[in-house]
Amino acid sequence: MDRTKTGILEIDEMFGGFPDGKTVLVTGDPGTGKTIFGLQFANCSCAQCHQTVYISTEEEAGDLRKQGKSFGWDIEDFEKRDILKIIELSGKRAEEIKAALNISLDALKGNFSELIENLPDDTRILIIDSLGSHTSNLTATEFRDRFDLLVHNLGRMGITAMIIFDSVTSKEFNDIALFSTYGAIQLLKKENPYTGRRERVMDIVKMRNTKTPIQLLAYEIGPQGIEVTRSDEFPDTL
Repeated sequence: MDRTKTGILEIDEMFGGFPDGKTVLVTGDPGTGKTIFGLQFANCSCAQCHQTVYISTEEEAGDLRKQGKSFGWDIEDFEKRDILKIIELSGKRAEEIKAALNISLDALKGNFSELIENLPDDTRILIIDSLGSHTSNLTATEFRDRFDLLVHNLGRMGITAMIIFDSVTSKEFNDIALFSTYGAIQLLKKENPYTGRRERVMDIVKMRNTKTPIQLLAYEIGPQGIEVTRSDEFPDTL
């Protein structure tokens, strides 16, 4: 199976990256680095010259560019070269983007498929950060039907996708979404029993047709983004 590198060196060495044409779910509490993970994946994909789209429903594009620059990722350069397209569905430019794409933000509530109807034809990589703003007032059945359709359509289009859930959406719909996605990664904050310090850890919940570690992977957010660390708590991680 062909795979696309995530930009996290240790993850890519473990199983080569995300399976091409499949959808991976990323969940986590605030401060665990979900958006950083999304930007890191986007940066790595663009560096491989894969046409990439980043849909942001919570942060403004300018903030994403600044965040990327803090890790040495030249997001603006990829945009100028038409390798990366940021679709901003929040903040001060939301109305402008809405008009340009001829979509209604109200209509997007619960209509996940409409998020991808206006993607460029050559899109190969998609990051949705996050889906939570479009899940309000959905029942479990409504969510499952809409989410299944979204994942099906992404697969039919041959797009490798990362879909990010915030903590609220994850608590409500995570178990349902797990059945639909090809892979799932949870970012956590846990107390290290040996040091007494709170640390960030990554749980590779599943990745079909892939040998993955059952241990939690300790990681840090360093100068170059997310880096999995070798920890005494997780001696068999790497």
